[in-house]
Amino acid sequence: MNKSILVTGGAGYIGSHVCKALADKGYRPITFDNLSKGHEWAVQWGPLVKGDIHNTDVLMSAFQEYQPVSVMHFAASIEVGESVADPASYYYNNVSGSLNLVRCMLAAGIDKLVFSSTAATYGIPQSKYIDETHPQQPINPYGMSKLMVERIITDCGHANGLQHIFLRYFNACGADAENTIGESHSPESHLIPIIMQAAGGQRDKLFIFGDDYGTPDGTCLRDYIHVTDLASAHILALEALLNGAGSNVFNLGNGKGYSVLEILNAAEAVTGKKIPREIHDRREGDPPILVASSEKAKKTLGWKPKKNLEDILSSAWRWHCKQNGITQQ
Repeated sequence: MNKSILVTGGAGYIGSHVCKALADKGYRPITFDNLSKGHEWAVQWGPLVKGDIHNTDVLMSAFQEYQPVSVMHFAASIEVGESVADPASYYYNNVSGSLNLVRCMLAAGIDKLVFSSTAATYGIPQSKYIDETHPQQPINPYGMSKLMVERIITDCGHANGLQHIFLRYFNACGADAENTIGESHSPESHLIPIIMQAAGGQRDKLFIFGDDYGTPDGTCLRDYIHVTDLASAHILALEALLNGAGSNVFNLGNGKGYSVLEILNAAEAVTGKKIPREIHDRREGDPPILVASSEKAKKTLGWKPKKNLEDILSSAWRWHCKQNGITQQ
């Protein structure tokens, strides 16, 4: 059996970790990436096809050459604040690009898709733990763009037999145990790598956006999930589809919320550094609390996250030190 999997956005943070997990399981990941945000150095476990998901000719050529049995779709713009400031680019990149990918898949006869979705499709939580039945009412264009793509894929599933699994992540973080790949955005906008930059002296201080939320310490609560735990869920989802499971959707999170201040204090303990911080106003589009219920993924896929907060922070710090030539004490 051909075990090639086309991975759009495979040169990015989560996509590259999934490519590594695919290779570890005997699959051949084919990275399809325009390298606008991804990194060529992160493509280590299979060939790279340089291309944009809007480019029908390059997509169809890749499908013809590699004959993938499934697609795993990560290619997207992902910054909430940027989506509020420039919604048109998010609808173009995420919605239009995904629509073209789906049309090309159908034309090529590829009927299995694992889609990287997000907890941002839920909007403001209506319960302490968000499960897959929670209403989807995004409060920013990023979340709305991902919800639109879910709808496109669902409709094509009904009409064209496209079997799919949506994986709605909470906050992905950390780096792989071998320290070969990790988080590297430019500019960086994710909390944990920003904290590591402040700890390592690459940035003056951490800006905390809002300390007046209705949470125990006033800062946002989020569910942080190690990227290798996310990657393992993608393998389980892929194999469920390949083994004939029907379409489905799963939340991926640890089921525990940590505030910005809790993460900051834990990072100081892991790094041994005092991390300067400064309070700023809330950012538009940020819900106060996002915590997952991942019971469905555990029950249906047999998935179980293995990494705790200390694992996340220590792996992120090791990666940051490697990238910046910092000698760990």
